Amino acid sequence: MEQFFTFLGNHPILVGTFLLLLFLFFRNERARAGATVGTQELVRLVNKEKAIVLDVRERAEFIEGHIVDAVNIPYSTLETRLDELSQHKENPIVIACKMGQHSGAAGTLLQKNGFTNVTRLTGGYSEWRAQNLPVVKS
Repeated sequence: MEQFFTFLGNHPILVGTFLLLLFLFFRNERARAGATVGTQELVRLVNKEKAIVLDVRERAEFIEGHIVDAVNIPYSTLETRLDELSQHKENPIVIACKMGQHSGAAGTLLQKNGFTNVTRLTGGYSEWRAQNLPVVKS
């Protein structure tokens, strides 16, 4: 541990550059696919604004349990299946994945293809389950 602090003291420019790049990376990742919504906000969006829930998990995970009325298009095939969502370009779309890892990239892809109101579910399907909200098994 003492060597770590010695390294930090001896290389302030290197450490400063690393911290700056780390900050910029996280800021970019956070902003690249639009805003995030929590589970309660998702419920409000679906009930009041007719939001579409896009589940980008694989089909097997989707069958085990998913959010009510969610549309399943796995992330690996999303780019080739965008036409299935074309009628919802103006509707709010909330992207849900297992834990939030693919929703950012999926949101970016949707925004690049003309979808105007794209958000991500914070924590993904795992957070939905953790809050004991209703799920459907196919």
